[in-house]
Amino acid sequence: MKELIKTLLNYFLIGVLAVIPIVVILQIMIFVKDRVSDLFQMVYGYADNYLYTILVFAISFMILVYIGRKLVHEGRSWVIAAFDRVIERIPLMNTVYRVLKKLINMFSSHDQTISKEVVYVEYPKEGLWAPAYITNRFEDKYVLFVPTSPNPTSGFTVIVDKSKVVKSTMNIEEASSFIISVGVDYGKASEMAKLS
Repeated sequence: MKELIKTLLNYFLIGVLAVIPIVVILQIMIFVKDRVSDLFQMVYGYADNYLYTILVFAISFMILVYIGRKLVHEGRSWVIAAFDRVIERIPLMNTVYRVLKKLINMFSSHDQTISKEVVYVEYPKEGLWAPAYITNRFEDKYVLFVPTSPNPTSGFTVIVDKSKVVKSTMNIEEASSFIISVGVDYGKASEMAKLS
């Protein structure tokens, strides 16, 4: 009887772990749907006309496409620049906005000024290797963000000498997948040999 209960619990936990990614994605989709629905209801509540509501959404879509196109081709949009100037004048909000913007730019493809390299660093002590993102450089020093598993948005920021890191061929997506999967999704086994 004990073995049966143990087996059932084991299968249950494996099932839960298998379903977690699906549940997370569904929650994100439901959140986005709810926000769009709330926005639609708000616009429709003011106009009480479906044609007007659809027109507002179409114009909003075109504006976002325009901003995206400007960012890809020119690296800047006047709409974003104007918003930046307004936010810069609000204490505390300007700091939060600036940091969030830099983080998003680090992971997006249109900002080429921020490094997107992944390296290995001995952290938290010698002999233990962790993947890290290079977030900044100063001469022969690297500023690294060392994410923690399974949540890559939390971690540590460290400054190390360039000689203390080993370059990786992983990109940000592969490194994030490695961290989220707690090492299960790791297709760079050949790189392990470089770590000594």
